[in-house]
Amino acid sequence: MLLFVGLGNPGKEYENNRHNIGYKAIDVLLESENFSEVSKTSFHGKLYKSSNDLFLKPSTYMNLSGKSVQAVVNFYKIESENIIVVHDDLDLPFGSLRFKIGGGDGGHNGLKSIDGMIGKNYIRCRIGIGKPARKSEVAGYVLGDFSDNEKIVMDKVLDFLKDAIMDIDRMSFSQFQSKHTLKPIEANK
Repeated sequence: MLLFVGLGNPGKEYENNRHNIGYKAIDVLLESENFSEVSKTSFHGKLYKSSNDLFLKPSTYMNLSGKSVQAVVNFYKIESENIIVVHDDLDLPFGSLRFKIGGGDGGHNGLKSIDGMIGKNYIRCRIGIGKPARKSEVAGYVLGDFSDNEKIVMDKVLDFLKDAIMDIDRMSFSQFQSKHTLKPIEANK
């Protein structure tokens, strides 16, 4: 059983923020699944189950995502190599996608929280959102909404992710990583 975790913040006001691309990814992954909601108060989030996999959208706000992930991991006894966390990444070019196991949190508070609760050796699906010119603008940037052109690109990235996920347990991680790295794409391609 795989656990897909999409990072984001709950609430209408955050729905289209760059920081919520993980939530959007879970929505897209669920489109092709027959699933049922299996949320419990103790999970601190919305949890959906298909025949083989779990899909989690923590409702703890980004900075406390680890609380939700840990609760689900403990309940279902999920090994770290079966956890895939989908999140925005300022350090990747806009419209790119990369997978890796472990590593630092890169200043991402959601990852920092998860690392503190379950360790670092889970799979990270990093979606590049680019970054603002000045470091002082980061908070406003990640909590800002995608422009119409950016939404077009992100829809393509999420479609790519949906197709890629079908291979995640069919090949070695290094093969998967090599095959499903996405270089930046543009709206008109």
